[in-house]
Amino acid sequence: MKQVMAQGTFDIIHPGHLHYLEESASLGDELVVVIARDSRVSSDKELGIDEESRRKVVQALEMVDRAVLGSEKNIFDSVEELRPDIITLGYDQDRDAEELEEELEVQGFGNIEIVRIGKYEGNTDGSSQVRERLKP
Repeated sequence: MKQVMAQGTFDIIHPGHLHYLEESASLGDELVVVIARDSRVSSDKELGIDEESRRKVVQALEMVDRAVLGSEKNIFDSVEELRPDIITLGYDQDRDAEELEEELEVQGFGNIEIVRIGKYEGNTDGSSQVRERLKP
């Protein structure tokens, strides 16, 4: 069974998130989504809901087999626990795929495939744009 690991904050779910998760799910048999911990989210990003609430929302999505809270430290703790075959990155996630592959190899996880999911082509705003529109 091929396990895919996707990760993100998922504060305001929008069509771009659904695209990312649907594409991720299509790569394997099981999609596990790692939700960023509140303590690890950039301080310049205002969260609308707490980590457990974000986890519950993502868990409710049809394409998600399991949603878990990430590590308080780094991605490698989650990789150690989940042992995915594939890790997907969103088109706008800052992490460089080649650097991540190298880091994984150093950590002893050289057999994990990294896949960058392309941008959603529909007409949608990302979380930052939605958040900005909601401000008084």
